[in-house]
Amino acid sequence: MIDHVFLTVSDRKRSEEFYSQALKPLGMRHVFDFDGSTAPEWVGDLAGFGTDTAFTFWLREGATTAGTHVGFTAPSREVVDAAYAAAMEAGATDNGTPGERPYFAPGYYAANVFDPDGYSLEFTYHPHP
Repeated sequence: MIDHVFLTVSDRKRSEEFYSQALKPLGMRHVFDFDGSTAPEWVGDLAGFGTDTAFTFWLREGATTAGTHVGFTAPSREVVDAAYAAAMEAGATDNGTPGERPYFAPGYYAANVFDPDGYSLEFTYHPHP
């Protein structure tokens, strides 16, 4: 189980606006700003996304690297569609329209986009055994 993810972005303000819109259909929002002045230097200032009780997705500004992929769980196919539409409206680049991905598992439904820094995001719904 994943507790949290840090994503280094080239422009934190732009990314905060993007993720605020893209993650809204999943019930996630920008809920907390962490002041990194008392933490080790590598942590930095962070923007936390999640719910009132769980901050699971964090943004920090810095040099970006390729190869990052983050998958977000959605409670239904309709929410996958809504998250994809919200991300595209917020400025994402398409990387796979909403649809079945049977090569992963029966019933696996997902949509894929690239965020403003080129990170690969997936909104997914699939039944778990």
